[in-house]
Amino acid sequence: MSNERVLQTATERVQALSESLTTGLRIGEQYVALLNELSEKADPAELLTATQKLTMLDLTSPFVKFPQHYHPEDYYLLFMGRLMDLANIQGMRLDENEREHRFSMNCQHLGDEVNFQFELDPHHGGAFFTEEETHESLFYINLNQKVINFSNRALINFFMVNEIDRYSDLDIQATLKSLIDFSQILESKLDFVVNLGILNTTNGVDFPLQAPELDLTIIDKLFVKTTDTDFMLLSLPHNNGAMLNLDRHIQLTLSYDPDDYSKQWKFQVTDPDQQYSFFDVLLHYEMLRDWYLDNRDALAVRSELAIAPEGSSADA
Repeated sequence: MSNERVLQTATERVQALSESLTTGLRIGEQYVALLNELSEKADPAELLTATQKLTMLDLTSPFVKFPQHYHPEDYYLLFMGRLMDLANIQGMRLDENEREHRFSMNCQHLGDEVNFQFELDPHHGGAFFTEEETHESLFYINLNQKVINFSNRALINFFMVNEIDRYSDLDIQATLKSLIDFSQILESKLDFVVNLGILNTTNGVDFPLQAPELDLTIIDKLFVKTTDTDFMLLSLPHNNGAMLNLDRHIQLTLSYDPDDYSKQWKFQVTDPDQQYSFFDVLLHYEMLRDWYLDNRDALAVRSELAIAPEGSSADA
């Protein structure tokens, strides 16, 4: 090889290295700018755009190292924390592990030992809002598809199976109010599609059962449980289910439409001010909660839109 060719090859390598370093530094500048946007902007749309870009930004480079940087899961928490701060949503606090450069969200109503992080969904994109110890994913969010779906099964598992004896109804309700308020900000400010599942308080909303059929002895068990209470369980006129009259003018119905060939069983909750969800009914009335959990295989509510983590069921 001639000296001229050797010099040319060396020059090309230097130029290639220079270009690689320039690209890496440019990515670093972009990263810093996006972090600043996420921490300083007040427009929800700008915060969403910055978070979307951060979750897609590839910081791996053999030429420029970024030893101290956050992870994609953390950007979801930062985005959530910023929206909650701007909307003055109380009850949730963002904490940072400075050594690992990781964030977690603490729910003040549940104490310091309960913390949440996001876990990425490698199959559909988006992430799951997951309690660190139990790994129950309370909701799924996808920033690009603009959807947030609460998991019926995880809500029941975490609050009514794992934590019901540790926290009061008020603490659980306050925790969920913070999360519901966050989802409503996404809906009103960013046009997200929100599926609250069993947290929905709207009268007339159906909560269809996962099981295709219902053994009527399950309803008989509820009749037995209400025998010594002030609550009245009534059979429906077409023998297609039953309605339970609770206090505060709350009615819980378990039925199917007799004119629907599928005979899909479903729960409905109605009250004058549309304040109570199916989750609220189970939370407040221990008799109903015990009946539901004892017969959960038959009574589990289907999650219509939620994307469940691989290997788990979407029913409640």
